[in-house]
Amino acid sequence: MPATIIDGKAIAAAVTSALAEEVSQLKQQNLQPGLAVVLIGSDPASQVYVNTKVKTCEKLGIYSEKHLLPEDASMNDVLALIDQLNCDPKIHGILVQSPPPPQIDEEAVVAAIDPAKDVDCFHAENVGKMLIGKTDGFFPCTPYGVMELMAQSGIDPAGKHAVVVGRSNIVGKPMMALLIQKCKGANATVTVVHSRTKNLPELTRQGDILIAAIGKPEFVTADMVKDGAVVIDVGINRVEAPDTPKGYRLCGDVKFDEVAPKASFITKVPGGVGPMTIAMLMRNAVKACKMQNHIEIR
Repeated sequence: MPATIIDGKAIAAAVTSALAEEVSQLKQQNLQPGLAVVLIGSDPASQVYVNTKVKTCEKLGIYSEKHLLPEDASMNDVLALIDQLNCDPKIHGILVQSPPPPQIDEEAVVAAIDPAKDVDCFHAENVGKMLIGKTDGFFPCTPYGVMELMAQSGIDPAGKHAVVVGRSNIVGKPMMALLIQKCKGANATVTVVHSRTKNLPELTRQGDILIAAIGKPEFVTADMVKDGAVVIDVGINRVEAPDTPKGYRLCGDVKFDEVAPKASFITKVPGGVGPMTIAMLMRNAVKACKMQNHIEIR
């Protein structure tokens, strides 16, 4: 049987629809979730991501602010803005678009964000809470989106062997942490493989669930995948395609046409994990508003 394609756009739409209702209910209590996005410099791809986030806020009724700092902004400029946003009661979530220019210490910027407003879950306090299984912080948006995709698709990781390809702080490591938790929707046995792993294909072939997040175009091929595996492609890569109007095409970390016939479920790029990342950012922003106003989180 051909693989079931997990429709990230449709699932993200369902998530945001439910969030719009939550935002409406909060407004009846004279509360409005607020999200501030900080962009340093004029990187075109970053501008697209930031504008998408702002537009999604508008659709959901979330208050948003976009703060654009020049390419040559200093650390003092950035930290002063973060301090201002930390103290602003209209703002419940803060994110700084990555990567910043080289003169900016990204770790120091993340550390300066109030953990209660760290909706990207990059602050050490929230990362630590996630690792030990506490839910009074936030989950990183992309791994959180992967977990939601599986839950909404009826895929239960419990007792399964999940193999995560990639060990980044943004996806690979938190993906492992979420999958291994002792809770509903998790309880997997997790192996993390990466660029220094020996016999990597041998390990990926053991995965009942294979999550590719290594940042290499079409890295995962059919010979690396177990028959019937669930394959989640987190990668998004731009590769040259002279025969297309833009001169490039987008692809994931999985060679889709090869792998799909072997998989039971699979995501496509684009349209798989990507839409979920923004949807879960919005969920974190709404959660931040509720926590800061001492409203019960269900």
